[in-house]
Amino acid sequence: TQAASPVFSSKDKVEQAPRSQQDPAGPGLPTQSDRLAHHQEDDVDLEALVNDMNASLESLYSACSMQSDTVPLLQNGQHARSQPRASGPRSVQPQVSPRQRVQRSQPVHILAVRRLQEEDQQFRTSSLPAIPNPFPELCGPGSPPVLTPGSLPPSQAAAKQDVKVFSEDGTSKVVEILADMTARDLCQLLVYKSHCVDDNSWTLVEHHPHLGLERCLEDHELVVQVESTMASESKFLFRKNYAKYEFFKNPMNFFPEQMVTWCQQSNGSQSQLLQNFLNSSSCPEIQGFLHVKELGKKSWKKLYVCLRRSGLYCSTKGTSKEPRHLQLLADLEDSNIFSLIAGRKQYSAPTDHGLCIKPNKVRNEAKELRLLCAEDEQTRTCWMTAFRLLKYGMLLYQNYRIPQQRKALLSPFSTPVRSVSENSLVAMDFSGQTGRVIENPAEAQSAALEEGHAWRKRSTRMNILGSQSPLHPSTLSTVIHRTQHWFHGRISREESHRIIKQQGLVDGLFLLRDSQSNPKAFVLTLCHHQKIKNFQILPCEDDGQTFFSLDDGNTKFSDLIQLVDFYQLNKGVLPCKLKHHCIRVAL
Repeated sequence: TQAASPVFSSKDKVEQAPRSQQDPAGPGLPTQSDRLAHHQEDDVDLEALVNDMNASLESLYSACSMQSDTVPLLQNGQHARSQPRASGPRSVQPQVSPRQRVQRSQPVHILAVRRLQEEDQQFRTSSLPAIPNPFPELCGPGSPPVLTPGSLPPSQAAAKQDVKVFSEDGTSKVVEILADMTARDLCQLLVYKSHCVDDNSWTLVEHHPHLGLERCLEDHELVVQVESTMASESKFLFRKNYAKYEFFKNPMNFFPEQMVTWCQQSNGSQSQLLQNFLNSSSCPEIQGFLHVKELGKKSWKKLYVCLRRSGLYCSTKGTSKEPRHLQLLADLEDSNIFSLIAGRKQYSAPTDHGLCIKPNKVRNEAKELRLLCAEDEQTRTCWMTAFRLLKYGMLLYQNYRIPQQRKALLSPFSTPVRSVSENSLVAMDFSGQTGRVIENPAEAQSAALEEGHAWRKRSTRMNILGSQSPLHPSTLSTVIHRTQHWFHGRISREESHRIIKQQGLVDGLFLLRDSQSNPKAFVLTLCHHQKIKNFQILPCEDDGQTFFSLDDGNTKFSDLIQLVDFYQLNKGVLPCKLKHHCIRVAL
């Protein structure tokens, strides 16, 4: 009984002083309505009131914990009144201050406390010094310095798109590119992925098989933008093009004197010729006869045509270029120039040297294409090169200069070295203690012949003693060339000419193939002065060994690799030295 009495006396202290529902705070304390009224007038010390509320919560928690063993709680949090009380006289309570009564017996509303804590937090925040807004222009004079959702532009993530690129052998690769990727960037990416040598001659080709058209994209063109103008049957090709900027190196071969006229006097030099094309204030003009296909008809007419910066015109009266006799055929701004793949078969073209001016809006409609035909390949190249120069101007020259500037900045160890180059291959003499470069061409040719004889002697000695190779030496010399990129196997003459034209009609571009007329012979297909020539490589025997020769046995080589290496250094009976080889890369 004595141990339980403090519990009941504490309970009595908690439940003493019955109070009405209208006056929960008891006598001597302000009512809740009075406190709210004072709170509205901002006369209440918020910090002191919050401290009082926290103290009352602690007192209630301690009182409830003391009675938790004997006094059960109902769902509403009030103590059950059915428990027995201690019998006996009630002790007189000492005088309690109003503040203590609040701490010991004041019922607390949790929501009210939370509201007061929030207001106290706002009060503390407002008491801090104001932080100036670093972006006042984004907020109005009456709005807080907070960025609204509509005050900033929508975030534009870097758009990506998948592009499928095909190679010459039919293989393809899907590449994820950015929306602002140019044709040069995509070519460098494909060179890296396919482990090719980056000699700045790779290009991206826009191919339209249903229209029989194709063209090489300029290096600055956006791939995604070009693809948006292509039909579903069209595709991109990854291909070599050595003649992409060849006109900057030797423009006189691309523009015959009789086809170019100028508004101002020109001295006829190469630099002046290029300056007239690149200068937007000059008025160069390409003129000559072309076969023109009438729109919507199958017939072709031979007309006198002139190309200016304003467009392509034809003369309705002979060769007259008076304004009243000129009729506009095509515009340069919203069009691109293409080469015809099979003009004779698809469009009944009079020659194989066709070209087409295709508006960008045209996808599948062949009726809106402006089809033209030249008499020879040099004339077609002249028209297509002039169209590119007049349309893009200085952009082409910048595209031509960028690889050279990058090459000058990089060290010679970081730049890829071409395996076929007349600048990197020289004749050497290692007969003495130190090697020396052979400067005399006659001495270089004799050294090459001597090396060839030494090669044959070694092969003969290996044939006598027995070869350690699983292949016989004579058999090896007849098949080792099939591992080289310049050998294209059993293709026709027309196919070899088509490959040469696709990869650029530049001097020294070549490939080797099997001969169709002689199964034991081979053919060297070579380009010189924009003309394609074929040279037959015949086998010949000497001392029981098989050799290959281009000049009826005067210069003999044990295999085709030695032959190609020799004619890369010496032109011999060829019109020029071998410089670039046609290559097909599998993606």
